[in-house]
Amino acid sequence: MIMIRENFVQENMEKFSSQSKNCSSFFQLISNKGIRQGQFNIRGKVAKTPLFMPVATRGTVRGVSPSQLKEIGFEMILANTYHLHERPGEEVISKLGGLHRFMNWDGLILTDSGGYQVFSLSNYRKVTDEGVVFRSVLDGKEIFLTPEKVLEIQKKLNSDIAIFLDECPEYPCSAKREEESLIRTLKFAQSSIKVEKNPGQLFFGVVQGGMNFKLRQECVHALLSLGVDGLAIGGLSVGEEPSLTKEVLLATLEVIPPDKPRYLMGVGSDILEYIKMGVDMFDSVFPTRIARHGSAILYNKGRINISNKRFKEDESPLDEDCDCYTCRNFSRAYLRHLFVCGELLGKTLLSIHNLTVLYKTVRALNS
Repeated sequence: MIMIRENFVQENMEKFSSQSKNCSSFFQLISNKGIRQGQFNIRGKVAKTPLFMPVATRGTVRGVSPSQLKEIGFEMILANTYHLHERPGEEVISKLGGLHRFMNWDGLILTDSGGYQVFSLSNYRKVTDEGVVFRSVLDGKEIFLTPEKVLEIQKKLNSDIAIFLDECPEYPCSAKREEESLIRTLKFAQSSIKVEKNPGQLFFGVVQGGMNFKLRQECVHALLSLGVDGLAIGGLSVGEEPSLTKEVLLATLEVIPPDKPRYLMGVGSDILEYIKMGVDMFDSVFPTRIARHGSAILYNKGRINISNKRFKEDESPLDEDCDCYTCRNFSRAYLRHLFVCGELLGKTLLSIHNLTVLYKTVRALNS
């Protein structure tokens, strides 16, 4: 295990400041007063932070086309390494020109490592210090992913930001289990950093350590010492109380140098609060998942379920404060009709609206 003293960052701030200057070629911190505002410039493509990434698990944001995402304004999306490896396979995608061309998305793409599947598919995998053995949920075939293999897959996908393989401990768990997962995550990181990047591709390490402040901070120090381009904060919102999430996150952020991008993984609620704490990037299936079940997010008015009978003859737009495609063109009555009839268009229209609300709410903070 990489052992780091608690005051490591303070003693080496000059070194980290130098690393931060090297980061300026792809990430610039524009303002650190109040809300952090920054900008990625990766392979000539720009994305302002704070930013939210829609989740395109299998190379698509469910029910929403790339052109619709661009119309909303999104500059970066997230795709899943494990699921794309399972099908159609990274070799196929590479032959067809890489993931951007394959899914016809000309914005930025971040690919996660499959680390969440290590956590969520616990009945179908075995974790060792060498990697993870999965039993495919599709055909039962054995899939062995090493830290190096995970990055080789992401290189063939040619994503703009690639994430290291990590191990997320379950919650709750023992202090011993938290330390074991941290040790394994750092071993994975040591193997991952040796893999040569594609030109212009960034590597983010993943911060683990359970709910233990000290382990979290030690993980940050260790990843920084390896020279990662950014930090993905994993292992939160896995069942703990929101107050604990915030405490652990704050302790983690305290030791991250200001110019390093911070990505809070898989969190779709309380985003504004986390932005105020100093987080730059988010992803979540939340806005599209609830849309497929008829739930719409309203600006400053909570949520409604459009299937409710009270909307049967409602001529008003879904949200009078919204100017998205859905709200400009369709009534609540029509949207309810689509859901009552089981029409797929209803799910798409609500997804467009929910993504627009989230995008504009976050974008208002960096304008």
